[in-house]
Amino acid sequence: MSDALKEQIAAGIAEVDDELVRLSNTLHDNPETAWQEHRSAASVADVLARHGFAIEHPYLGLDTAFRATLGDGPFTVGFLAEYDALPGLGHACGHNLIAAMSVGGAIGLARVAAEAGITVEVIGTPAEEGGGGKVELIDRGAFTELDFALMAHPAPEDVAEAQPFAVAHWHVAYDGRSAHAAAYPDRGINANDAFVIAQTAIGMLRQQLPAGVRVHGIQTRGGEAPNAIPERTEGRWYVRADTTDLLLDVEERVRRCFEAGALATGAELTITPESGRYQEMRPDAEANTFYVRNAEAVGRRFEIPPEEASMNRASTDMGNVSQIVNAIHPFIGVGGEYSNHQPGFAEACVGPVAEQALRDGATALAWTALDVADARGGARGHRARET
Repeated sequence: MSDALKEQIAAGIAEVDDELVRLSNTLHDNPETAWQEHRSAASVADVLARHGFAIEHPYLGLDTAFRATLGDGPFTVGFLAEYDALPGLGHACGHNLIAAMSVGGAIGLARVAAEAGITVEVIGTPAEEGGGGKVELIDRGAFTELDFALMAHPAPEDVAEAQPFAVAHWHVAYDGRSAHAAAYPDRGINANDAFVIAQTAIGMLRQQLPAGVRVHGIQTRGGEAPNAIPERTEGRWYVRADTTDLLLDVEERVRRCFEAGALATGAELTITPESGRYQEMRPDAEANTFYVRNAEAVGRRFEIPPEEASMNRASTDMGNVSQIVNAIHPFIGVGGEYSNHQPGFAEACVGPVAEQALRDGATALAWTALDVADARGGARGHRARET
């Protein structure tokens, strides 16, 4: 039965190929950053509505989130759609393809939902790029109805298993006191010096940090004029670690580096989380096995082991979803010349190679969802994630 159903799924995805490519290109040509994805969310939801999905938009009070549902089977599959872009880089992480793959996979799976005993959902999840959209949705009660959640992410090459860092996103600010830098330097409190001290301390700290830790950031405001002592400086910093427990420990050590800048200069420090912490991924091993088999069946090749890959370490709030729902987050290759978050990668996420990845990803995801539902007998298990 599964082979016959898979043929129907593939046929359904092929029938909407032009529509999926248009959706991907529309998102790519009109990038919207975290929490601003009004046109993007509407575009994705509109395609699903045309194919019979019932739409909740806004969803759980979030204007750029939605939920689309079709079917009433006992096993609920959720395709997650991301569509936010990067500031200044557009879709240099390929979220246009993520959304289109999830839409295509859902439309294909919906064709056999009644026979397979499946309810198909697509959840539009805003603000993955540092905004923690899925974390916010979890806090509002999302995903608890799902038995299985999945999505695929563009990368330079195909990698089946996500192994992302847990991450904390911080906005850091120092408030000092302005003064004329030449005439009255003694009357100022230099908020920029506080950042210099903090970054120097972080540089020293890196020597003693474990291999599975990353600390990096940018200063977004450094002062207003060279002859005025900077009164306020700001920056955005990420702290990453292999696990949430390790992240909590490292956060305290990094925080003390920023406190050192305040102590040395007299500036006032404010650290504000930009989102909830992204947790590490708990991939569904059986589902990952199904995905590899299905992706290979449509012509994909997994030539790099997960432990030797790079992009699969990138943090994602899909990790938080995997803590409460059985989930996978494979990576699908669009070419190895550029890597994610480079301008060239945005260019790689449209065109013939990207369109093939879109078709392959949608099909492999939908086939995998069918295999998972078949293997688990349609029994609902979302109340407690399998361990």
